[in-house]
Amino acid sequence: MFSGFGTDFFSGTPFQPQNTRFEDFFRCYPVAMMPDNIRKDDSNFGGKVFLPPSALSKLTMLHIRYPMLFELTNDAAGITTHSGVLEFVAEEGRVYIPQWMMQTLQLQPGSLIKIASCDLPNGLFVKLEPQLVDFLDISDPKAVLENALRKFSTLTVNDIVEIDYNDTKYGIKILEVKPESANHGICVVETDLETDFAPPVGYVEPERKPAREAGPQTPKNVKASAGAGTMAHSIGYAAMVSEGNTHVSFHGAGQKLSGKEVKQEKKSISIDDLDQDAAPVPLELPENQIFLGWPVKIAVDTEAEANKKADDEPVYHGEGKTLRQSKKRTTATSGASAPLKNHSRSPDYIEIDD
Repeated sequence: MFSGFGTDFFSGTPFQPQNTRFEDFFRCYPVAMMPDNIRKDDSNFGGKVFLPPSALSKLTMLHIRYPMLFELTNDAAGITTHSGVLEFVAEEGRVYIPQWMMQTLQLQPGSLIKIASCDLPNGLFVKLEPQLVDFLDISDPKAVLENALRKFSTLTVNDIVEIDYNDTKYGIKILEVKPESANHGICVVETDLETDFAPPVGYVEPERKPAREAGPQTPKNVKASAGAGTMAHSIGYAAMVSEGNTHVSFHGAGQKLSGKEVKQEKKSISIDDLDQDAAPVPLELPENQIFLGWPVKIAVDTEAEANKKADDEPVYHGEGKTLRQSKKRTTATSGASAPLKNHSRSPDYIEIDD
């Protein structure tokens, strides 16, 4: 009897709610004008709005997909954007939205705005354009964006959103989103979003200077380097130092009275002849040569010479002395005579009368 109640009672059509879309008009105000007990200043750098409790009552009676997404429209200017909802704590008839969203919709405090529920696809890709060149100074822009996008539920093409980093506001324009839809927006809640950056506004690419053309390389002189001996002799370092450090007090050549030509002896210069206290001279080496220092010669005595020197040198030096006077009688061969008892010293000679 009641088997066909669900269809016959409603003229053969299944039961459906009369309205599944939320749509209403509100007076919009920026977040800065919210009462102190409910204001959240950090929401000014996000993409969510504050609706009145009556809006929540209407939404619960409708089949709304979560998360709740809304389409905000300025009918006077024909501009549309999208947002999520943060809390239902606004006064009745009012909606509080971020400052950047009011600038995007070209609204003034108290302007009329239409808010309607909508469905947006989950975002896969977004291309962003920073509005300041200072955005390049951020050490890790990816981490900054990941933290900032947590306050957004949607992203819409041509919107210029604002983020706050180190007490600095950065405007970022949405250039492109994927997948594309008629609403030109995507949902960024619980989705993996690929991000790409366009050059910031006002960025000038630095000019690239052409690299200097390398000159022709001098071929290596194989004959000069083969069998050159030590490096100092091969580069003529002693002559280089002598030319730079040798100071000649008197110039010119001597002359003989006979008129013959004076032959100047050419003395070969060695390293030992150089002045150790002279000023240093720059070392200009030929190509393909390096200077690794002077050869060191250490004088080492042989074992035989060391033993001979040790035997020749006396072990003890000096003479011994005694405090007692010697009573030993001197002999004729000794050069000194024994002192007399009544005299302090012996006479030099004795005279004998004939």
